Amino acid sequence: MTYRILKLVCSLLVYVFLRPQVLGLHHVPRRGPVIIASNHLSFIDSIILPLVVPRHVTFIAKSEYWTGRGLKGRISRWFFTTMGHIPVDRDDPRAGQRSLQDALAVLQGGDAFGIYPEGTRSRDGRLHKGHTGVAWLALAGTTPVVPVALRGTDKVQPVGRRLPRPTRGIRVEFGVPIDPSRQIAAGTRPAQARRELTDQVMASIHSMSGQELVP
Repeated sequence: MTYRILKLVCSLLVYVFLRPQVLGLHHVPRRGPVIIASNHLSFIDSIILPLVVPRHVTFIAKSEYWTGRGLKGRISRWFFTTMGHIPVDRDDPRAGQRSLQDALAVLQGGDAFGIYPEGTRSRDGRLHKGHTGVAWLALAGTTPVVPVALRGTDKVQPVGRRLPRPTRGIRVEFGVPIDPSRQIAAGTRPAQARRELTDQVMASIHSMSGQELVP
């Protein structure tokens, strides 16, 4: 109940002050496991994406959002816990694989999981090469990947800015789901299958976002 109220309130604020244009939402299945894979331009991406998708989307977030002090720290901890996000300690060399296992558990429960294949926010606005964790999840869980292209969120809250500012021109576009069954059926070597599937996801994001690709 708390999650629904929080999502409703935040959705109203986002649509009133930012008015995002949302395209292709019909590509997101209303039930069953699905991976939402997006480019990453701003901190606010992790707020906008769960709000525009009509189902609960779980994200992995850095553990610092749970360990802050004072009023800001308490608000951050409450928000990310209520949204159901999973904390990950980026200083732990084994945290990456553990977070993927946590994400796989979300998918095995029939829910939606959000991921940024680039691994972190783009500081230059370009689209960077995707890490293969998204493909590992898709192949391990036999789960479709819905690519997403975000535009304009870096204008709302550029890297380094503490508070968002009301800005129009945000666009969220969902692409055609990518099914990992082709790589599975072809019996492609695991590493090659992960790279091929990841590149396919990133190519779809690129075609929608129009970002310059990093060589």
